[in-house]
Amino acid sequence: MTEVEGARSFQVDGGAYNLFMGRYSKPLADRFAEAAGVRAGHSALDVGCGPGALTSVLVDRLGAESVVACDPSPSFVEACANRHPDVEVRAGRAEALPFDDDRFEVVLAQLVLHFVSEPLPAAREMGRVARPGSTVGACVWDFDRGMEMLRRFWDAALAMDPGAPDEARTMRFGRPGELVALFDSAGLQGTTETMLTVRSTCRDFDELWAGFRAGVGPAGSYCQSLPSRARDRLERRLHAEVGEPTGPFTLDAVARCAIGRTKGI
Repeated sequence: MTEVEGARSFQVDGGAYNLFMGRYSKPLADRFAEAAGVRAGHSALDVGCGPGALTSVLVDRLGAESVVACDPSPSFVEACANRHPDVEVRAGRAEALPFDDDRFEVVLAQLVLHFVSEPLPAAREMGRVARPGSTVGACVWDFDRGMEMLRRFWDAALAMDPGAPDEARTMRFGRPGELVALFDSAGLQGTTETMLTVRSTCRDFDELWAGFRAGVGPAGSYCQSLPSRARDRLERRLHAEVGEPTGPFTLDAVARCAIGRTKGI
C-alpha cells in the first residue's frame, strides 16, 4: 500500500475513525500540544485535523477564535466543523494549504505526514503559513515497536500472509531522525525529536476487532479486503497476539514527535 492509498483508507466517517484510532489520537493530542508549547495568545492551525481530536485540545487551550483546521476528507471536515462550530474548518491538503503566508504562531500535524503524497512540500507549506520564529510540529506513530495495537495486528497478519502490507515496511517517518531530516530539508530550524507515550483500554477483544472491521487506515483496509474465512483466521490470531483477553485490556502506543521553528525576521 502506497502513502496515497493509505490516505484514501481514511476516507471514512468520524465515528469509524474514533472507534479505531480516536482512542489514541485524543490522549496523544494533549501530549503533542504540550510538547509544542501551545499557550494562550497563540493562533494555531491543525493540519489534517481528522474528526478533530487535536482541534479540541487547541480550542481548550486557545479558544475557538484562535484555532483553524483543515483536512482533505470531506467527511472529516464535516465532523470537525460539527464538533467545533466556532472554528474555521476548511478542505485542504497538507501539500497545498489554503491559507496566507505568516498567519499562525503554531502549525501542527498529528498522525498525518506518513500519509501525504509529497511530504517535503507539505513540510514547506507548514512553514510557509507559520509566522517568522514560530513553531511547526509533527508526530507519527513509531511503527517498528511503539504502536502496540498496529504491531500486534500486523504480526498476526504476517503469520498468515508474509506479503501483508505491514506499515512498518510501507510508511515513512516512524524511525529515529526521519522527521527531523524532513524538517531540516524544509528549512525549519532547531528541530528536536521526542517520544510521546499514550495508552488505551479496550473493554474487550470485540471492541478492538470492531475497529479493524470498520476499515479505517491501512490495517482496516487490509482486514476488509480478506475473504471471510481468512478474516476469521486473522481475528483468532490477533486474539492470541493480545493475550486472549476475556475482559478489559490495555495497549500502549509511542509516537515520534518533531518540533522545529521557522526562521525569525
